[in-house]
Amino acid sequence: MKNLILTALIAFGAWQFYQSKQPKSQPTPVANPMAGQKALIEEAKRVTSFHCDGRQHCSQMNSRAEAEFFTRNCPDTKMDGDRDGIPCENDSRF
Repeated sequence: MKNLILTALIAFGAWQFYQSKQPKSQPTPVANPMAGQKALIEEAKRVTSFHCDGRQHCSQMNSRAEAEFFTRNCPDTKMDGDRDGIPCENDSRF
């Protein structure tokens, strides 16, 4: 019984020593925490202004963001010929 208690005390002491040598993690400071939220809100406003209306080709788009929205959300688009996820790559307007 004494051996069991002694082993438990040694293990506890070793664990405490190990924990004391670990670096304390500190939160990363954020310059402006609202900046990220503002960007997300602006993105949501921009994206919700687009809607699927049957357009399928790059020549019918007004921006790359619009082309990306159509490629991700609308059926039968023909804007990503090589299927790499980047629509209208060769359109010099964007």
